[in-house]
Amino acid sequence: MSSHAAPIRVLVIDDSAFSRRTIRRILERSPLVEVIDAARDGEEALRKTLELRPDLITLDLEMPRMDGFTFLRLVMSRCPTPVIVISGRKGEQDVFRALDFGAVDFIAKPTPRAGEELETIEQELLRKVHAIRQLRIEKVRARLDAGVAPARAVQPAARSVNAPRLVAIGSSTGGPAALMQILGSFVAAPPVSVVVCQHMPEGFTRGFAERIDRLTPFAAREAQDGDEPTPGTVLVAPGGMHLEFERRGARTVARLAASGPGDKYAPAVDRVFASVAKHWGPEVLAIVLTGMGDDGRDGVRAVKEAGGRVVAESEQTAVVFGMPQQAIRTGVVDAVLPLPEIATVIEFGCARARRGEA
Repeated sequence: MSSHAAPIRVLVIDDSAFSRRTIRRILERSPLVEVIDAARDGEEALRKTLELRPDLITLDLEMPRMDGFTFLRLVMSRCPTPVIVISGRKGEQDVFRALDFGAVDFIAKPTPRAGEELETIEQELLRKVHAIRQLRIEKVRARLDAGVAPARAVQPAARSVNAPRLVAIGSSTGGPAALMQILGSFVAAPPVSVVVCQHMPEGFTRGFAERIDRLTPFAAREAQDGDEPTPGTVLVAPGGMHLEFERRGARTVARLAASGPGDKYAPAVDRVFASVAKHWGPEVLAIVLTGMGDDGRDGVRAVKEAGGRVVAESEQTAVVFGMPQQAIRTGVVDAVLPLPEIATVIEFGCARARRGEA
């Protein structure tokens, strides 16, 4: 964002006075951000949202008088606004419910015991707030509206020779809802192995995998060292770690690697894509979904060089077109598709997919 652009106007909502002060202090360190007000409960937050029309809201889900879910539902229907949930409830399902209600992202909540972690929290929060200009809130609203109608289910059918053996999916902001839409559109899990790399903090990916397992036909789990991708299953890369694969005897299994101080993303889509390309080559389908930044750009090149195929989500449905656009610009993407069409590519391969505009 240009230094001459108007600052991002943020409304901070939290029932904890400590959290309100901490979040405000973090945000006000950036010259690109203006904290226009704060609210301590859902009713006050809704009134201030409708009056002030902020560019972005940070939201605590547990509040008196009106909880965060009710607030989200009302805001998205009356005044669609990007919302980042700041939650301390690691591993629980509430944050994913909030994403279903229209929140675009989330972050671990600062607490009085955050101490040495505060600097990391600050960097992550400011990065997400600064990038909000790239977000298309109308895409979030359209996805919520589409969720009211029955999903177009992908029916089991004869497999195409073009169908992949392993599908690797990379995503960031807006990704959890997009992934649930894709994987939940199957009536039965197809005989492909799925590896998901979703930018997500440590402590949340296990709950996300459990949600996929419970709400889709796939058997899903957070990846552990030694896990083998098998048909009909989803391995979710753990937050804060890198997921790669290696040969151990006759099996190709997961290997988890610690993130380093210079890593921008952990898990990193580039590392997942490069690793599956090495071991599964032409049997890989790599999919880049909504997200900020360029993670996956180098990985799609590795997949293509190994003979695999690449699909990117189109601007038509992407909440943030950053990651798909960077993948498309490499020139190796086989198809650019709106979200509802991507499940068909997983089932049948790119032979039935149209090539989109780059």
